[in-house]
Amino acid sequence: MGYFERALLAAVVIGAGAGFVGALVVLRRRTFFAQALTHATYPGAVAAAALGVSVPLGAAAASIVIVAVMAGIARVRRQGAQVAAGVVLTGGFAAGALLQASLPGLPVHAESFLVGSILTVTEQDILLAACVAVVAVLAVAVFGKQIVFSTFDPAGYRAAGYREWPIELLVLALVAASVVSSLPAVGAILAIALIAAPAAAARFVVVSYRGVLLVAPLIGAASGVIGVLVSRSFAVAAGPSIALSATAFFALAMGVSKLRRLAWREQIPVETAEDARTA
Repeated sequence: MGYFERALLAAVVIGAGAGFVGALVVLRRRTFFAQALTHATYPGAVAAAALGVSVPLGAAAASIVIVAVMAGIARVRRQGAQVAAGVVLTGGFAAGALLQASLPGLPVHAESFLVGSILTVTEQDILLAACVAVVAVLAVAVFGKQIVFSTFDPAGYRAAGYREWPIELLVLALVAASVVSSLPAVGAILAIALIAAPAAAARFVVVSYRGVLLVAPLIGAASGVIGVLVSRSFAVAAGPSIALSATAFFALAMGVSKLRRLAWREQIPVETAEDARTA
């Protein structure tokens, strides 16, 4: 398999997996957490490159620490999840930048950490992304009812005697795994676009929970493929191209949704007048 075919395969696998997990992120309103996680894994990736080990492995180790820190801050009185995410986002990214600057002899350029390089992904990177996607699908298949209940009626979920933290921890773990598997393709900065934008676009297209879970991976995969093709055609970086493709899908879906609403509102007075004449 050539490097371009491998890049297309990675775009499909990573885009679909990120879109599926992104549906949970958007529906549960954890987009800011996902953004913080993408930035805060930066120092783990840099440290892994300095030690000569797998970059996703370093990012995974960092994500475990980050989730624990965020959970601890969120439980502090008068704080919360948004505060925890903001602190970790800025602190983690700053730590990664300082570590990068203090290790000028790294074998990997800073751009590859920040915006990724899907043209250089390996079979192992694709396999990791595929495993994350499969695990995410299985988790939703097994715990789907609990996820839906806690997402759309958290108060009722707690009143029914369920503990909310196991489902929250499961979703956060899936988000962390998706971020780590997306790093080689789109980097620390752009991973949030591939996670959030396809799911946000899917919400404009379909209204049901299952519909978003089905459409978001399709948009994610399409964003990846289009981004790679644009990158090759115009000789630009693939990571930003993929992120812009996902953003374009979101803008298109939002525009179509607005037009449909306007058309629906314009039809109401006409139908009412016709009913009045008929009566």
